[in-house]
Amino acid sequence: MFAYIWPVALVVLSNTIYQLCAKSVPEGMNPLASLTVTYLIGAVVSCVLYYILNRDANLLREIRLTNCSPVVLGIVIVGLEVGFIYAFRAGWQVSITQIVTSAMVAVILIFVGHLLYREAITWNKIVGIIVCLAGLVLINYR
Repeated sequence: MFAYIWPVALVVLSNTIYQLCAKSVPEGMNPLASLTVTYLIGAVVSCVLYYILNRDANLLREIRLTNCSPVVLGIVIVGLEVGFIYAFRAGWQVSITQIVTSAMVAVILIFVGHLLYREAITWNKIVGIIVCLAGLVLINYR
């Protein structure tokens, strides 16, 4: 059970701290400069953890196994983070930005999952889409 729960708990904790940090990037600092520092720290931490957690660590061997996914992931993560920083600077509230974006992504991923991975679109998912869309209307209603 722990193996099932800890990754989600880590995502929730990390995402909460992430949102607070993204909202707290100094107003005068260029978001891309902020991300440069962020990714330098992230690269160092990832590299250190890689060697700590793997007995037969060989980073060059791992790099040779790379396909386009890590490259594209690196690009889209920058888009994700810059988008959040600019959303906060545009006045989005930290309490609703993640909810709005996550609900929209959840709806999109239901269709992506169906088209790319043959995942079923069930009545529960259709009701979930309706609830997500209703939630977006309610949370943004002024």
